[in-house]
Amino acid sequence: MSNVKAALDIIATKAPGFKAEVALVLGSGLGGVIDAVSDAIRISYAELPGFPKPTVVGHGGQLVLGRIGGVSVAVMQGRAHYYEHGRSDLMNEPLETLRELGADRLILTNAAGSLIPEASPGNLMLITDHISLFGPNPLIGYHGNDRFVGMDVPYDPEIGSGLKNTAAELGIDLFEGTYCWCTGPSFETPAEIRALKVLGADAVGMSTVPENILARRLGFRVAAVSNITNLAAGMSPTALSHEQTLEMAKEGSANLIKILLRYFSSDA
Repeated sequence: MSNVKAALDIIATKAPGFKAEVALVLGSGLGGVIDAVSDAIRISYAELPGFPKPTVVGHGGQLVLGRIGGVSVAVMQGRAHYYEHGRSDLMNEPLETLRELGADRLILTNAAGSLIPEASPGNLMLITDHISLFGPNPLIGYHGNDRFVGMDVPYDPEIGSGLKNTAAELGIDLFEGTYCWCTGPSFETPAEIRALKVLGADAVGMSTVPENILARRLGFRVAAVSNITNLAAGMSPTALSHEQTLEMAKEGSANLIKILLRYFSSDA
């Protein structure tokens, strides 16, 4: 039995008949989004074959099924990072499981460093494009023509527009920009940040891009939001650390919850 089939069987016993409309993946410090899920059914990743066993503080390691604003959601609290295991495709089976649950939209979130001074810690950035030049493509080794995923429009403009309009209604700044995936776990150097600025990056982080590529192959419409937790290396005298990431994620997380609640309420 495949891991996906086994995971679906376990989910069926804990949430009989559950179907998801939207899937979410939560990044570092964004676990507070879980509190917005009503009628929540929580399943530890440890119970689900193929799901990652997080090694990073701030990634809760559970799948939460329920509703946000009237829309049925499947929320992954935590993800697998390339730097944890040396593989960029470890999120494929969880994403395939969410797709089999019925979700056709995927909203990815992450904690990121800003390369533009206007987007300071506590702000949010809608990802409209990405740069992925520094880690292995997650589809390396896959077979079939569906591995040749078109990336001319990597993030769904309709979902992005909905999130942008919702943020505006709430008076919340939602910047837009290009996200660059670097493998981590070390933070980038000031010289690397200067180079990324030349390439056109507006934010930098250690996740999301592999999931986007995997999800696009599975047929998801994908949107992504970065929670800005710091200015990138060389842009601030504050030393970068994961502890800072978790602390500064709180303000952005609160605003992201407001946006999601309103967005899903209008979508119901």
